[in-house]
Amino acid sequence: MAVKVYIVYYSMYGHVEKLAEEIKKGASSVEGVEAKLWQVPETLPEEVLGKMSAPPKSDVSVITPNELSEADGFVFGFPTRFGMMAAQFKAFLDATGGLWRTQQLAGKPAGLFYSTGSQGGGQETTALTAITQLVHHGMIFVPIGYTFGAGMFEMEKVKGGSPYGAGTYAGDGSRQPSELELEQAFHQGKYIATITKKLKQAA
Repeated sequence: MAVKVYIVYYSMYGHVEKLAEEIKKGASSVEGVEAKLWQVPETLPEEVLGKMSAPPKSDVSVITPNELSEADGFVFGFPTRFGMMAAQFKAFLDATGGLWRTQQLAGKPAGLFYSTGSQGGGQETTALTAITQLVHHGMIFVPIGYTFGAGMFEMEKVKGGSPYGAGTYAGDGSRQPSELELEQAFHQGKYIATITKKLKQAA
């Protein structure tokens, strides 16, 4: 049976989605792993999204809380809002009470990735504050640490991400994830998929 890794994300302007796509490629590169992209439901009405100049959502399937139980491992992604995950992703997690009561996600590995507007905008706090969600579900947080190697120490170019997970800077919205940020996202997908596979094989 294939090892299932779900990359579940919320993306308003597409930055998180670009990282998610690379994470999926990385996870899929591990033999025996089946990686799938999922979006969480939007909570804002179309009228508000229009005023915020948000582009239409992609055709990636929208996940329901109960579908999480099908996966062996996860990578959760979201933009920051004042140093924490966006409300849309928090609303989705708030709806996982049934899974929490039965601890259906307990023991499953999960990583985090994110997008912020600036260098001081929450590249670490967004992930750090999200760990509480994993803890209450009994999930195993899998940070990338410094496994990305020299790319973790890049000082000449602007680069998002941290030992907590892959990341990017959106700036005013016009900046797109750099090649190095996408490479880090690919690495994260491959890294978490490898760990998920090991845990499933050992079970």
